[in-house]
Amino acid sequence: MSVMRSMAMRPVRAVLLVLTSATVVLASTSGCMGQATSPPPPRAGSAVASSGANAAGPGHPYPQVPSGSRAIAERLAWLEPAIRNPATAAADLPQLAHQQQVIYRQLSHQPRLSAEVRRALPARWQSVFDHHLAARREFLAMHRGPKATRLPAWRIIPPEPAERLLSHYRKAAAATGIDWQVLAAVNLVETGMGRIDGLSVANAQGPMQFLPSTWAESGIGSGSIRNPHDAIQAAARYLVRRGGLRDIRQGLWGYNNSPHYGRAVLHYAQLLKDDPQAFRGLYHWQIHVPTQAGDLWLAEGYNRKAPIAVSAYIQRVPGSLPPR
Repeated sequence: MSVMRSMAMRPVRAVLLVLTSATVVLASTSGCMGQATSPPPPRAGSAVASSGANAAGPGHPYPQVPSGSRAIAERLAWLEPAIRNPATAAADLPQLAHQQQVIYRQLSHQPRLSAEVRRALPARWQSVFDHHLAARREFLAMHRGPKATRLPAWRIIPPEPAERLLSHYRKAAAATGIDWQVLAAVNLVETGMGRIDGLSVANAQGPMQFLPSTWAESGIGSGSIRNPHDAIQAAARYLVRRGGLRDIRQGLWGYNNSPHYGRAVLHYAQLLKDDPQAFRGLYHWQIHVPTQAGDLWLAEGYNRKAPIAVSAYIQRVPGSLPPR
């Protein structure tokens, strides 16, 4: 993240560009599950992804995006209610959410195709579609330089269980007045809800990416900078200190001094306010890095003590590339 004053440049580019297990049935629901309007997505290892032999990590291979606007719209119209449906098996949620993520990532680069997909979507899912693409495009606008040729020295680890993260966000919201949805959105775009374990280019650390100097400020950090509970509480306190109760955009500007960053976070926060069960998908989003070779997926288990050339990593893990 890049910061103004005491906060540091965070790995937003790698995460959301997020970007990004357990399942959760939220206590507050949107009440709009719906029935599938197209055939259910195949199970892991078939049409949702390429080939199990090319998997970038355990669980499922890199998801495929259907061909053509109508097929993409039909897939999203199935995925969105399936992700929200409490009857969906917990074991199926990671691959369903990952395909959702990959579809939105690819559409964010294709304005004409994305417009066609939106027109073909049921009205129920159009605002969801709009928030996802708007957030993604804000992050793209932040990073117009050359794509990466090296991958970072990170570990990709499982996040805290979803129910526990939700309890952390809500505890922080109750204590500070900062909406839990904003805290969840910041956690998502900073580290994929804690999946990235590593330093940013400015030495920011932990699931909410604090500089040690900011963490040490009176009234901000308490406990461990790397502990999800402690970091989320501290992030809420920091947003308050930076004016987030008066204007959350001001607070987010203190977290990352880019208007694109604030708008992207608020798109995800609004999505969660409108539709709390959207968290079920966002929680399972994977870590992707846009590189000169393509949009690489760094699955859980990625572990580098030093950066590695993209070409060398692809040779070792060919399934990290999108299917051709």
